[in-house]
Amino acid sequence: MTPRGHYPDLAGRVILITGGASGIGEAHVRAFAASGCKTAFIDKQEEAGKALEASLRGEGANIAFVACDLLDIAALGAAIDQIGETLGPVHGLINNAAVDQRHDVDAMQPDDFDWMMSVNLRHAVFAAQRVLPQMRKLGGGSIVNTSSVAWMRGIANVPLYSAAKAAVIGFTNSLARAAGPDRIRVNAIAPGYVATPRQRALWHDPEAEKRTIALQCLPDPIVPQDIAETALFLCSDAARMITKQCITINGGSL
Repeated sequence: MTPRGHYPDLAGRVILITGGASGIGEAHVRAFAASGCKTAFIDKQEEAGKALEASLRGEGANIAFVACDLLDIAALGAAIDQIGETLGPVHGLINNAAVDQRHDVDAMQPDDFDWMMSVNLRHAVFAAQRVLPQMRKLGGGSIVNTSSVAWMRGIANVPLYSAAKAAVIGFTNSLARAAGPDRIRVNAIAPGYVATPRQRALWHDPEAEKRTIALQCLPDPIVPQDIAETALFLCSDAARMITKQCITINGGSL
Protein backbone atom coordinates (compact mmCIF):
# COMPACT_ATOMS: atom_id res chain seq x y z
CA MET A 1 0.00 0.00 0.00
CA THR A 2 1.40 3.37 -0.99
CA PRO A 3 0.28 6.07 1.47
CA ARG A 4 -1.32 9.16 -0.02
CA GLY A 5 0.40 11.34 2.57
CA HIS A 6 4.20 11.62 2.60
CA TYR A 7 5.97 12.49 5.85
CA PRO A 8 9.76 12.23 5.43
CA ASP A 9 10.38 12.68 9.17
CA LEU A 10 8.77 9.28 9.85
CA ALA A 11 11.54 7.39 8.02
CA GLY A 12 13.61 5.37 10.48
CA ARG A 13 11.30 5.97 13.43
CA VAL A 14 10.04 3.02 15.45
CA ILE A 15 6.27 2.59 15.29
CA LEU A 16 4.35 -0.03 17.27
CA ILE A 17 0.86 -1.18 16.30
CA THR A 18 -1.33 -3.44 18.42
CA GLY A 19 -3.69 -5.85 16.66
CA GLY A 20 -1.75 -5.38 13.44
CA ALA A 21 -2.21 -8.74 11.77
CA SER A 22 -5.50 -8.02 10.02
CA GLY A 23 -8.17 -5.43 9.26
CA ILE A 24 -7.47 -1.81 10.11
CA GLY A 25 -4.37 -2.88 12.02
CA GLU A 26 -2.89 -4.43 8.89
CA ALA A 27 -3.52 -1.16 7.04
CA HIS A 28 -1.58 0.67 9.78
CA VAL A 29 1.31 -1.79 9.48
CA ARG A 30 1.45 -1.46 5.69
CA ALA A 31 1.23 2.33 5.75
CA PHE A 32 3.99 2.86 8.30
CA ALA A 33 6.22 0.23 6.68
CA ALA A 34 5.76 1.94 3.31
CA SER A 35 6.75 5.23 4.95
CA GLY A 36 10.16 3.83 5.89
CA CYS A 37 9.44 3.26 9.56
CA LYS A 38 10.87 0.50 11.67
CA THR A 39 7.46 -1.07 12.10
CA ALA A 40 6.59 -3.50 14.88
CA PHE A 41 3.22 -5.05 15.46
CA ILE A 42 1.72 -7.24 18.16
CA ASP A 43 -1.15 -9.67 17.67
CA LYS A 44 -2.31 -13.04 18.98
CA GLN A 45 -3.05 -14.18 15.40
CA GLU A 46 0.33 -15.80 15.00
CA GLU A 47 -0.14 -17.34 11.55
CA ALA A 48 -1.53 -14.14 10.01
CA GLY A 49 1.09 -12.04 11.75
CA LYS A 50 3.99 -14.12 10.49
CA ALA A 51 2.58 -14.14 6.97
CA LEU A 52 2.27 -10.35 6.92
CA GLU A 53 5.76 -9.97 8.38
CA ALA A 54 7.25 -12.25 5.72
CA SER A 55 5.38 -10.50 2.91
CA LEU A 56 6.51 -7.02 3.92
CA ARG A 57 10.05 -8.14 4.65
CA GLY A 58 10.14 -9.53 1.12
CA GLU A 59 9.27 -6.03 -0.09
CA GLY A 60 12.22 -4.58 1.83
CA ALA A 61 10.38 -3.31 4.89
CA ASN A 62 12.02 -3.13 8.32
CA ILE A 63 9.32 -5.12 10.07
CA ALA A 64 8.97 -7.11 13.29
CA PHE A 65 6.04 -9.20 14.48
CA VAL A 66 5.63 -10.31 18.08
CA ALA A 67 2.95 -12.86 18.92
CA CYS A 68 1.21 -11.87 22.14
CA ASP A 69 -2.21 -12.04 23.76
CA LEU A 70 -2.92 -8.43 24.69
CA LEU A 71 -5.07 -9.56 27.61
CA ASP A 72 -1.84 -10.74 29.27
CA ILE A 73 -0.52 -7.40 30.47
CA ALA A 74 2.80 -8.84 31.67
CA ALA A 75 3.42 -10.43 28.27
CA LEU A 76 2.41 -7.19 26.54
CA GLY A 77 4.90 -5.23 28.63
CA ALA A 78 7.64 -7.72 27.85
CA ALA A 79 6.85 -7.49 24.12
CA ILE A 80 7.07 -3.70 24.20
CA ASP A 81 10.39 -3.86 26.04
CA GLN A 82 11.69 -6.38 23.49
CA ILE A 83 10.73 -4.10 20.61
CA GLY A 84 12.47 -1.16 22.27
CA GLU A 85 15.64 -3.20 22.74
CA THR A 86 15.78 -4.63 19.22
CA LEU A 87 14.50 -1.76 17.07
CA GLY A 88 15.11 1.22 19.34
CA PRO A 89 12.84 3.44 21.46
CA VAL A 90 9.26 3.63 20.24
CA HIS A 91 8.31 6.98 18.70
CA GLY A 92 4.70 6.13 17.84
CA LEU A 93 2.21 3.77 19.47
CA ILE A 94 -1.00 2.92 17.62
CA ASN A 95 -3.41 1.34 20.09
CA ASN A 96 -5.52 -0.32 17.42
CA ALA A 97 -6.60 -3.70 18.82
CA ALA A 98 -10.31 -3.97 19.63
CA VAL A 99 -13.32 -6.27 19.34
CA ASP A 100 -16.75 -4.78 18.61
CA GLN A 101 -18.69 -7.71 20.05
CA ARG A 102 -22.48 -7.35 20.08
CA HIS A 103 -24.47 -7.69 23.32
CA ASP A 104 -28.13 -7.62 24.24
CA VAL A 105 -28.62 -5.23 27.17
CA ASP A 106 -30.98 -7.64 28.94
CA ALA A 107 -28.65 -10.62 28.56
CA MET A 108 -25.13 -9.24 29.17
CA GLN A 109 -23.27 -10.51 32.22
CA PRO A 110 -20.47 -9.19 34.47
CA ASP A 111 -18.01 -11.48 32.71
CA ASP A 112 -19.01 -9.88 29.40
CA PHE A 113 -18.26 -6.47 30.87
CA ASP A 114 -14.86 -7.51 32.23
CA TRP A 115 -13.81 -9.09 28.92
CA MET A 116 -14.93 -6.13 26.82
CA MET A 117 -13.05 -3.65 29.00
CA SER A 118 -9.95 -5.85 28.80
CA VAL A 119 -10.03 -6.30 25.04
CA ASN A 120 -10.95 -2.70 24.18
CA LEU A 121 -9.46 -0.52 26.91
CA ARG A 122 -7.19 -2.17 29.49
CA HIS A 123 -4.37 -3.17 27.15
CA ALA A 124 -4.35 0.30 25.56
CA VAL A 125 -3.85 1.92 28.95
CA PHE A 126 -0.93 -0.29 29.90
CA ALA A 127 0.68 -0.26 26.46
CA ALA A 128 0.73 3.53 26.66
CA GLN A 129 2.19 3.39 30.16
CA ARG A 130 4.93 1.03 28.98
CA VAL A 131 6.10 3.13 26.03
CA LEU A 132 6.28 6.41 27.94
CA PRO A 133 9.86 5.84 29.21
CA GLN A 134 11.01 5.03 25.67
CA MET A 135 9.38 8.18 24.31
CA ARG A 136 10.94 10.29 27.06
CA LYS A 137 14.36 9.03 25.96
CA LEU A 138 13.58 10.35 22.48
CA GLY A 139 12.37 13.70 23.80
CA GLY A 140 8.83 13.12 22.56
CA GLY A 141 6.47 10.79 20.78
CA SER A 142 2.93 10.17 19.62
CA ILE A 143 0.26 7.85 21.00
CA VAL A 144 -2.81 7.24 18.86
CA ASN A 145 -5.71 5.50 20.59
CA THR A 146 -8.60 3.97 18.67
CA SER A 147 -12.09 5.01 19.70
CA SER A 148 -15.27 4.63 17.63
CA VAL A 149 -18.34 6.56 16.54
CA ALA A 150 -20.43 3.86 18.26
CA TRP A 151 -20.58 5.73 21.57
CA MET A 152 -21.34 9.02 19.82
CA ARG A 153 -24.21 7.64 17.76
CA GLY A 154 -25.75 5.46 20.48
CA ILE A 155 -25.91 2.12 18.68
CA ALA A 156 -28.23 -0.22 20.56
CA ASN A 157 -26.47 -3.57 20.30
CA VAL A 158 -22.95 -2.50 21.35
CA PRO A 159 -23.41 -1.08 24.88
CA LEU A 160 -20.20 -2.52 26.32
CA TYR A 161 -18.11 -1.72 23.26
CA SER A 162 -19.49 1.83 23.31
CA ALA A 163 -18.67 2.20 26.99
CA ALA A 164 -15.08 1.10 26.41
CA LYS A 165 -14.63 3.37 23.39
CA ALA A 166 -16.01 6.37 25.25
CA ALA A 167 -13.56 5.59 28.06
CA VAL A 168 -10.74 5.64 25.50
CA ILE A 169 -11.47 9.34 24.95
CA GLY A 170 -11.33 10.07 28.67
CA PHE A 171 -8.02 8.25 28.94
CA THR A 172 -6.68 10.06 25.87
CA ASN A 173 -7.51 13.47 27.29
CA SER A 174 -6.01 12.75 30.70
CA LEU A 175 -2.83 11.17 29.33
CA ALA A 176 -2.34 14.06 26.91
CA ARG A 177 -2.27 16.42 29.87
CA ALA A 178 0.05 14.20 31.90
CA ALA A 179 2.51 13.44 29.08
CA GLY A 180 2.47 16.83 27.37
CA PRO A 181 5.39 18.32 29.33
CA ASP A 182 7.56 15.55 27.84
CA ARG A 183 6.40 16.50 24.32
CA ILE A 184 4.43 13.27 24.05
CA ARG A 185 1.25 13.84 22.09
CA VAL A 186 -1.85 11.71 22.71
CA ASN A 187 -4.77 11.67 20.29
CA ALA A 188 -7.61 9.38 19.29
CA ILE A 189 -9.18 8.32 16.02
CA ALA A 190 -12.89 7.43 15.94
CA PRO A 191 -13.66 5.49 12.75
CA GLY A 192 -17.13 5.18 11.30
CA TYR A 193 -18.26 1.90 9.78
CA VAL A 194 -15.38 0.10 8.07
CA ALA A 195 -16.25 -3.19 6.38
CA THR A 196 -13.16 -5.19 7.33
CA PRO A 197 -12.95 -8.91 6.49
CA ARG A 198 -14.04 -9.69 10.07
CA GLN A 199 -17.05 -7.43 9.78
CA ARG A 200 -18.05 -9.02 6.49
CA ALA A 201 -17.66 -12.53 7.89
CA LEU A 202 -19.65 -11.99 11.08
CA TRP A 203 -22.41 -9.44 10.60
CA HIS A 204 -22.05 -7.43 7.41
CA ASP A 205 -25.38 -6.32 5.95
CA PRO A 206 -25.05 -4.74 2.49
CA GLU A 207 -28.35 -2.90 2.83
CA ALA A 208 -27.36 -1.51 6.23
CA GLU A 209 -24.06 -0.38 4.73
CA LYS A 210 -25.92 1.46 1.98
CA ARG A 211 -28.08 3.21 4.59
CA THR A 212 -24.96 4.17 6.57
CA ILE A 213 -23.25 5.65 3.54
CA ALA A 214 -26.44 7.52 2.64
CA LEU A 215 -26.12 9.40 5.96
CA GLN A 216 -22.63 10.61 5.06
CA CYS A 217 -21.79 13.88 3.34
CA LEU A 218 -19.33 11.94 1.18
CA PRO A 219 -20.73 9.08 -0.94
CA ASP A 220 -17.85 6.61 -0.60
CA PRO A 221 -17.31 3.78 1.91
CA ILE A 222 -14.67 4.25 4.59
CA VAL A 223 -11.76 1.84 4.10
CA PRO A 224 -8.91 0.81 6.44
CA GLN A 225 -6.39 2.96 4.58
CA ASP A 226 -8.39 6.07 5.51
CA ILE A 227 -7.74 5.32 9.19
CA ALA A 228 -4.07 4.54 8.61
CA GLU A 229 -3.49 7.79 6.71
CA THR A 230 -4.74 9.76 9.70
CA ALA A 231 -2.44 7.84 12.05
CA LEU A 232 0.53 8.63 9.78
CA PHE A 233 -0.26 12.33 10.05
CA LEU A 234 -0.68 12.19 13.84
CA CYS A 235 2.67 10.45 14.28
CA SER A 236 4.51 12.91 12.02
CA ASP A 237 6.01 16.28 12.88
CA ALA A 238 3.28 17.86 10.76
CA ALA A 239 1.02 17.29 13.79
CA ARG A 240 3.54 18.52 16.35
CA MET A 241 1.06 20.82 18.13
CA ILE A 242 -1.95 18.51 17.95
CA THR A 243 -2.77 16.65 21.14
CA LYS A 244 -5.83 15.80 23.27
CA GLN A 245 -7.98 15.51 20.14
CA CYS A 246 -10.35 12.91 18.72
CA ILE A 247 -10.47 12.85 14.92
CA THR A 248 -13.68 11.35 13.63
CA ILE A 249 -13.48 9.60 10.26
CA ASN A 250 -17.08 9.05 9.23
CA GLY A 251 -17.51 10.82 5.90
CA GLY A 252 -19.48 13.57 7.60
CA SER A 253 -22.20 11.22 8.81
CA LEU A 254 -25.06 12.35 11.01
